Amino acid sequence: MPREYRPVEPPPSTWAFPQADTADAHGVVGVGADINPGTLLAAYRSGLFPMPVESGGPMAWWSPNPRGVLEIDNLRVSRSLKRSLDRYEIRINTAFADVMVACADPTREHGWIDESMTSAYTELHQLGWAHSFEAWDDDGLAGGLYGVAIGGLFAGESMFHHRTDASKVALHALVGFMANRTDDCAETQYLVDVQWCTPHLTRLGAYEISREDYLNRLSNLITMVGPDWLGRPTQKLGI
Repeated sequence: MPREYRPVEPPPSTWAFPQADTADAHGVVGVGADINPGTLLAAYRSGLFPMPVESGGPMAWWSPNPRGVLEIDNLRVSRSLKRSLDRYEIRINTAFADVMVACADPTREHGWIDESMTSAYTELHQLGWAHSFEAWDDDGLAGGLYGVAIGGLFAGESMFHHRTDASKVALHALVGFMANRTDDCAETQYLVDVQWCTPHLTRLGAYEISREDYLNRLSNLITMVGPDWLGRPTQKLGI
């Protein structure tokens, strides 16, 4: 049996979210609340994720239909990406704050991650719920991604790159990490939630499923024994 990783459970949220299937035509379930750790976890467990309607605006809680997902065995590795895999060293959770700062770069198009979000997810990281996958080269942090892990779900939040293919290599590492299961109960595969399917993510193998299908899978995913994060707060991977 695998060891079960147990992050620290924060105080419960004082807010009650509407059901995810009550979202409006844009996928918004509600606007407001806080982004304390307990609130964020309650949202992800309900099939929601936070993002302001507009930069600097109030926080909205989203359940898009359809939902973008990436199956663990469905990542498409192009020839160019294969060549890039040896270009970077992959590390996990060695520079979470730096990854968030890079993802929050205000010069990025459609950027919305502000200081309050950075603080909130850094607190989730310190509690053991949020994780970063980082691609490094001789010049430093070249790219990466961060998200929230609950059981067999990795809710991807954002990714960035400073050098060619660095974010793709980090995603490849995430998928490889989640594919390395040690238990015998694989009826339900782990899943990466990418929220919306952009053309970039679609080329990498992400696709859309209905909100109903996502919520049905979510109920199993969040109760599963997830990947073995034990003993891996800072590590290097040879993926």
